[in-house]
Amino acid sequence: MTLETDYLIIGSGAMGMAFADTLLDESDAHITFVDRHAKPGGHWNDAYSFVALHQPSAYYGVNSSELGSPRIDTHGPNAGFYEQASGPEINAYFDKLMQQKFLPSGRVSYHPMSDYLGEGQVQSILSGTPTHIEVRKKTVDTTFGGITVPATHTRGFTVAEGVRCVIPNALPQLWMPGAGRQAPQNFCVLGAGKTAMDAVVWLLRNGAQADSIQWVVPRDSWLQNRLHTQPGMAFFNDSIGGEAEKMAAFAESKTMDEVFLKLEVLGQMLRIDPTHTPTMFHYATMSTGELELLRSVTRVIRMGRVQSIAQDALVLEKGRVEMAPDTLYVDCTACAVPPRKPQPVFQKDRIVVQVLRMPLVTLSAAITAYVEVHGSDDASKNQLCTPVPFPENLAGYARATLLSTMNQFQWSQDKPLRQWMRQSRLDAFGRLVSEIDKEDAQKQATLVRLRNNTMTAMAHMGALMA
Repeated sequence: MTLETDYLIIGSGAMGMAFADTLLDESDAHITFVDRHAKPGGHWNDAYSFVALHQPSAYYGVNSSELGSPRIDTHGPNAGFYEQASGPEINAYFDKLMQQKFLPSGRVSYHPMSDYLGEGQVQSILSGTPTHIEVRKKTVDTTFGGITVPATHTRGFTVAEGVRCVIPNALPQLWMPGAGRQAPQNFCVLGAGKTAMDAVVWLLRNGAQADSIQWVVPRDSWLQNRLHTQPGMAFFNDSIGGEAEKMAAFAESKTMDEVFLKLEVLGQMLRIDPTHTPTMFHYATMSTGELELLRSVTRVIRMGRVQSIAQDALVLEKGRVEMAPDTLYVDCTACAVPPRKPQPVFQKDRIVVQVLRMPLVTLSAAITAYVEVHGSDDASKNQLCTPVPFPENLAGYARATLLSTMNQFQWSQDKPLRQWMRQSRLDAFGRLVSEIDKEDAQKQATLVRLRNNTMTAMAHMGALMA
């Protein structure tokens, strides 16, 4: 069977959906999705059930449809901040978009549970039926990031027979009886990223005692304080004012360690253990309430990555640790965003969607679609869409900030794009700035300070990246 489409989008995850949403609204193009999952949402389909966004729901999802509501949480570790959508909410949101906007438009075809084999060849995973899709304009690859989660991760260590090692997805099912096993009394969380932090917080909030948890932390990480990521005028001093202070820290510091220490003093960056200087930053975002929960776990193992798990011990890069034989190990070692060398976004008949403003993935995809519709040649489009690589170390934060800011400047010089972004719900900070009263001297002074600090910081970024 042969079908035709204007844009063939590989992947119906967050970036694919955000790209298609803007393409639908800004053009009359026909779109075809191909995805291995049974429903849209990409990796959210595979994530553990208690996962939630790092940032407020206000700037996630697609441009045309609100995710959740502009509600301030009143209890729990996120109290006082705008709500964060849970994984199940995000899955329902994307499915609703597909069923109630995309498909009813008459301009979208959807092939779930299907493999893309290249050159327009699609094969059903369930039946093996092949389909050829003639692409009139471009193929859009939204899978470049290669996101992995525990359920799709290949374990990098061996586990002895009889040892219980699960992924976080299994934790909410521990109440279920199975093979005569009793509920575990001792836990060991493996990994230092946001998934591991989520697992520790979940265990503590569901009744586990802090002294029953051991935590393998190969590298300590700096964390963003969620206070400084909030939309809305009530948080102006923390968000826009915080950006001005951040740029001043970049401008005034001689090393990246100094940048992070300055930001820690300002309350923008957090670390779980004040006695250990982090060497990693992956944009993980926390509230101080979550931080206090994490700090209650003091049995932390800093001996490198896990090499193997024996029946009574952990074998790590820097030694061996005796463990209780009934320990339940929680594998959180998946690398969410593997290192990738950026590619040009626009490549003749192919678009490789990548992050353009770190860490706002869906805004980046929506901007890419807008530029595709309204731009001219590939060279000018790529000038507006420089990919921003995910940080692998502290210097990577300087590079991500520099490239994101350079893209932001390019967008501000394109009047139609600038006006579109001011109306974009995914650019919460941009919308906030556009709504500031010109007679508000204090806020206008903050904007001047932000601009001046940014110019100075940009000139200094090369030295920090080195």
